[in-house]
Amino acid sequence: MSMYYIVTGAAGFIGSKIVEGLNAAGVTDIVAVDNLQQADKMRNLVGLEIADYLDQAEFLQRLESFEGAVEAVLHQGACSDTMETDGRFMMENNYRYSKVLLDWCQEEEVPLLYASSASVYGAGPEFREERACERPLNVYGYSKFLFDQLVRRTLGGRTAQIVGLRYFNVYGPNEAHKGRMASVAFHAYHQLLSSGKVRLFVGSGGYGNGEQRRDFIYVDDVVDVNLWFLEHRHVSGIYNCGTGRAQTFNQLAAATINAVQDTRFTAKELAEKGLIEYVAFPEGLRDKYQSYTQADLTRLRTVGYAGEFRSVDQGAAAYVAHLQKP
Repeated sequence: MSMYYIVTGAAGFIGSKIVEGLNAAGVTDIVAVDNLQQADKMRNLVGLEIADYLDQAEFLQRLESFEGAVEAVLHQGACSDTMETDGRFMMENNYRYSKVLLDWCQEEEVPLLYASSASVYGAGPEFREERACERPLNVYGYSKFLFDQLVRRTLGGRTAQIVGLRYFNVYGPNEAHKGRMASVAFHAYHQLLSSGKVRLFVGSGGYGNGEQRRDFIYVDDVVDVNLWFLEHRHVSGIYNCGTGRAQTFNQLAAATINAVQDTRFTAKELAEKGLIEYVAFPEGLRDKYQSYTQADLTRLRTVGYAGEFRSVDQGAAAYVAHLQKP
């Protein structure tokens, strides 16, 4: 009897890259779960090997049929639009769905690795996996925060591994379908090609134009963290998944432009050349904007993860090389 790895959100950005990572490790008994209402996402699965595909709603209805046949669940599926204002939809899609999966995995004694988010920290300024640091600014962040709280209450009596990974600003291949929610690196690349310049927000939160700082993590590094936890099933808990380095939007934009043009200009020089332009925030965003994030990696390092994380220069170069492939 085959033992399956179930990946929810499998046609999405991080989910499809996790499927790719499992394939690279020799795993093809994968049940891909997603909602292909946005059909373009299927492109992310075309080159990958899976055993079956199930719609997101159908999967929950068929959970019982997987009893005794699941090796692990990697739950990446969620509504990740931080501008979404329908709280009922967000809570049903992110919190309630995740709760059903958690209960099933504990009943079946199956490891559950799930996507949390740095949005639980709100405006910070500290980014440690502690209740005192958690103040989400939007309903997306709240849905992730609430599930993390449920997991914390479950950890003490768990029957199998539970790992929540608080993703910081992830960028890299397979995110095109995300539209306006795609990364700054994705938009910088396409803006440069279409208009000859990259647009960043004006200053906010005490930072100058484009000087807001985020912990930008390349998607392949996120996959490596997930696969490490799959190999270390005695480790459970909620962990930050970032680089531990806050870098500016200016740095990421400059790294992208320099990778495209094979130059070595600073953001200041690129702004003077008109290649970076600063624009006002959309209505309602400034007050809900994280002007600074930086993952505290103490807990991740303490449990034994020793992997290195790409800088934005390294990540942007790898991403641009991918985007330029014919």
